[in-house]
Order: sequence, then structure tokens, then C-alpha cells
Amino acid sequence: MRTKKVSSLENEQNIDAIDEICGLLAQINDKKLIYEFFGCLFTAAELKDFSNRWHLVKELDAGTTQREIAKKYNMSLCNITRGSRELKKEDSAFKKILSLLS
Repeated sequence: MRTKKVSSLENEQNIDAIDEICGLLAQINDKKLIYEFFGCLFTAAELKDFSNRWHLVKELDAGTTQREIAKKYNMSLCNITRGSRELKKEDSAFKKILSLLS
């Protein structure tokens, strides 16, 4: 039983931390500072994964097949399928963010 309480607390702490970071990023109007922050927060491998996930969303939106994306970015079809499902949702955050590129 104790394990569930610890897991729940850790989850709440993670949600709080992410919420706090989102709030801070929403206040920043300095792309260089955000870039530097990401460089401090994430390892090179994590930044590569982060970047590839964004590439896959843009590729899916452009109509690139999942297999082409997997080959191009050396990604698993599971990650790509997840991105595809998120894009298909009615109120997709991906779609909202992609619309900012236009």
C-alpha cells in the first residue's frame, strides 16, 4: 500500500514541476533563453529525442508515411503511431501548435 502513496506523490510532484515550467516558459519572450534552458535541462540525447518527436509531428502533418518517418529519424513505429493518434484527436494540442507555424 505504501508504494501506491509514494507513486502518487511522485506523480503529483512531477505534474507540479511540469506545470511550473510551462508557466515560466509562457512568460518568456526570449527564444535564446529558452534554448539555453533546454540545453541545461536536457542531455544531448534527450534533446535529440525531443527534436525528433517534433519532426515526426510535422512530418505526419505533411502527409509523410509512418514508415518513411521511422527510417528517416530512426524511430520506433510505436512513437510515431502515438504522435499520429494525438494529431487525429478533435482538440489536438499538436494541431494548435502547428497552426502557429503558419
